[in-house]
Amino acid sequence: MNKLTENNIETFAIEVLKTLGWEYVHGLSIAPGAEYAERESFEQIILTQRLRKAVARLNPDIPADAQEQAVQKVLRIYSPDVLHNNETFHQFLIEKVKIPYQQDGYERSYEVALIDFAHPSNNEFLVVNQYTIIENNQNKRPDILLFVNGIPIVLIELKNAADENATIRKAYDQVQTYKATIPSLFTYNAVCIISDGMDCRAGSVSAGFSRYMTWKSADGKKEASRFIPQLEILIKGMLNPTTY
Repeated sequence: MNKLTENNIETFAIEVLKTLGWEYVHGLSIAPGAEYAERESFEQIILTQRLRKAVARLNPDIPADAQEQAVQKVLRIYSPDVLHNNETFHQFLIEKVKIPYQQDGYERSYEVALIDFAHPSNNEFLVVNQYTIIENNQNKRPDILLFVNGIPIVLIELKNAADENATIRKAYDQVQTYKATIPSLFTYNAVCIISDGMDCRAGSVSAGFSRYMTWKSADGKKEASRFIPQLEILIKGMLNPTTY
């Protein structure tokens, strides 16, 4: 990277993700009212049509009405407890969304997959920057969100290392602000990434700052050179769709 600015760091991260196969769109281009709008309102967190298409693609033998019931269960996760919501979604993600039905007098369940973990290429990977979210009259715009099948799985918050007031701790604090003001985003979050372009760490929704960790290998086999930006190492090591 050349001269370090927050915008340059954001562009750098997006370019690395694109080399790994992530599709890129700017948040404004799919915002409500835009020519290629994919959201009915700024309160909408999930890219619903992308999720519907993915559910249909991944579950071709399950009736369409059961597929839609699964989509609605994902969209309607809600309680006042952010971590409870996150755990509920995580259960859907790992154990699939179970939709009951009757057969021969017995209750059975369709198991609707949201992500194909066995065959990563069956999923859709999308990186979006400047994705405005409004919740409870709070207007926030995370730097980068990573969507898998229309679901915002990863949040990336960036600061500028050249600004002594914009530390990686400030990026962590910003994530905590998002949790308080736009909590619905964290219903679906699997990992939060914070970086100032030099230092880069990842943690869970519930992790304190000390529990955010660096990623040391891009290939999972050997430790990467210290001359490679940590942000690049983490993206290539954690967010490569071929190993998702």
